[in-house]
Order: sequence, then C-alpha cells, then structure tokens
Amino acid sequence: MSTYESLHRQCRTLESLFDTKLTAYARLASSHSHTRHEDIEASGSPERWKDVELEVEELLEKLEEANEQLETLSQDPVNPPSQSMMRAIQRHRDVYQDYAREFRRTKSNAQHALEQANLLTGVRNDINTYKSSAADALLAERGRIDSSHRMTDDILDQAYETRSEFSRQRTSLAGINTRMSGVLNTMPGLDKVVSMVKSRKRRDSIIMGIVIGICVVLLLTYIGR
Repeated sequence: MSTYESLHRQCRTLESLFDTKLTAYARLASSHSHTRHEDIEASGSPERWKDVELEVEELLEKLEEANEQLETLSQDPVNPPSQSMMRAIQRHRDVYQDYAREFRRTKSNAQHALEQANLLTGVRNDINTYKSSAADALLAERGRIDSSHRMTDDILDQAYETRSEFSRQRTSLAGINTRMSGVLNTMPGLDKVVSMVKSRKRRDSIIMGIVIGICVVLLLTYIGR
C-alpha cells in the first residue's frame, strides 16, 4: 500500500470519527443551554463535556497532521500526484478546514451555555437570598408587634386593676365618712377630729387623682408611639 493510500484512508477514518465526536459534543452544548447549572453539576456533565472536548481536539490535531503529510506528498517533484489524488488531497483539506471552523463555533457556543447557566444560577441565588432576608425581617417585625401588643395589654390590665382599687378605696372612704358623720351627730365634741379627717381625705383624693392622671398619660404616650 502506498503512502498516499495509507494517508487517504487515515484521513477518511479520522473524518468519520471526528464527525461522530463533534455531533456528541454539540449535543452536550445544546442540552446545557436548556439546563440549570445545579442540574449540570449534579449529573456530572461538566466532566463529560471536557472529556468529549479533549477527544475532539485530539482527533482534529491528528487530522491536521495527516493533511500536512498529504500536502507534502502533493509537492513531491519526483513522484508528483495524479489529478485524482490532487482532488482528493484538496477535498481532505477542505473537510479539515470546515471541521476546524465547526469545532471552534461549537466550542464557543458550549462555553457561552455554561457561562449563561452560571449567571442564571447566581441570579437565582441572589433572589433566594433576598427572599430569605425579607422573610426574616417580616418575622422579626411581626415578633416586635406581638410583643408590643402584649405589653399594651399588660398596661391596660394594670390600669383597670388600679381603677378598681381606687373605686374600692373610694367606697371605703365613703363608708368611713358616713360612720364619722354618725359619730359627730352623737358626739359633738369630735368636730375638730372630723375636720382633720376630712382634710386628710381631700389630700388622699388629690393624690389618687394625680396618680390616675399620670397612669393615663403614660398609657396614652406608649400607645401613641
């Protein structure tokens, strides 16, 4: 078998293998453009992608070497190739150039698909992080509102209890006043004592009024925040 025939068959074999591998490589690139980055990582596709890419590059390099050897034969002045051989050599060269262009284009598309998948994953992660932060902030604000409501309820309960206590004291003082009036009617000598008791009662009433006023002001101020 002549050197030309050997190189011719080698080129045809390499071209067939290259076409098959390039098709598989292009299929991987196309699938990545429609797949999320996390799914690509989970399936181990990046490693498979790189393996196929290396295989295609190696086949392209071998095809280039075979074409260079054919080119050398075509320029042999001692044994010049026939017209049919020259056409076959030119066809192999054209096929190699077409394959090289197709591989560069497919490789560029594959890299773009991976970069796009990475970008979309980054955007999704940012969105998820923002949603998580917003949810945490809403929960914290809800907790503060609930705490404020509980504190307000406690203050109102204390105010109602204080009012009830003042009412009981007022009733008690009214009963004392009634009994003192009865004593005065029976014991005129106690006018001075009764006068002192009335003065003290007025003072207690004023103090209770001030305390009630302060409690109401504090309650209104807290609720108004």
